[in-house]
Amino acid sequence: MRRLFPVTDETVARPGGATAGAGPAVPPGDREWTPEELAAAYAYPETGTGGREPWLRANMVSTLDGAAQHDGRSQPISNAADMRIFGTLRGLADVVVVGAQTVRQEGYRPAREREAFAALRKAAGQGPAPAIAVVSASLELDFSEPLFSSPLVPTLVLTGAAAAPDRVAAAGRAGARVVIAGDGMGVDPVRAVRALADLGMSRLLTEGGPRLLGQLVASGVLDELCLTVSPMLTAGDAQRIAGGPSVAVPRRFTLVSLLEEEGFLFGRYCRDQPR
Repeated sequence: MRRLFPVTDETVARPGGATAGAGPAVPPGDREWTPEELAAAYAYPETGTGGREPWLRANMVSTLDGAAQHDGRSQPISNAADMRIFGTLRGLADVVVVGAQTVRQEGYRPAREREAFAALRKAAGQGPAPAIAVVSASLELDFSEPLFSSPLVPTLVLTGAAAAPDRVAAAGRAGARVVIAGDGMGVDPVRAVRALADLGMSRLLTEGGPRLLGQLVASGVLDELCLTVSPMLTAGDAQRIAGGPSVAVPRRFTLVSLLEEEGFLFGRYCRDQPR
């Protein structure tokens, strides 16, 4: 994996294969980054003097022609490096927020404890693995699935106050924690972020899908986008990484880092202005 941006001593190899400031003559692209290096590259912002404010980042993958999925799933347009970053982002998060449709399509399972991040999570006061928070208005979920029946950390369900009482009860019987984050059937993204922060979950990660990400963008709560650009073309009518409601004025994000491996680009983009 190579760092393309921001430009640092490790970005450009010096003559003879040695990297500036490095010991062994190992070009940046000739080795796999360690979990510690990836964790440092994707670290959440430091806690402020007034306590940790919630920070919501998204992790998505897109082909060159803008497809976020192939045959309804993201795996065909991903690669091993993308999955290492996927694991890293989960290893750093308090909670992973995901839409119900994505849970069904991708066959979501509970987040697992990763030895590579155990010490880091313990030092940050985190549990062994992030919780999964499923966003669902209808609560039409299979509560017998492992995501609900056997998680390492209890799964959360974010829904609205008007959700069907029998489905709320079914979620509770399955061991899920139901969090109300909206007055009607749906979930208000602003309330969802605040509700998770009130539960002590301030390092937030969403993995979509596109409709949920679109709602988060339109509501102005997204702080960061980690975008993998896959060197593939799929054509067809696959969804973009974000759909749903549009914004009146496009929201500007700033590129803060760019990595590359096997033609895949891994960018981090942060909002220009704090919300």
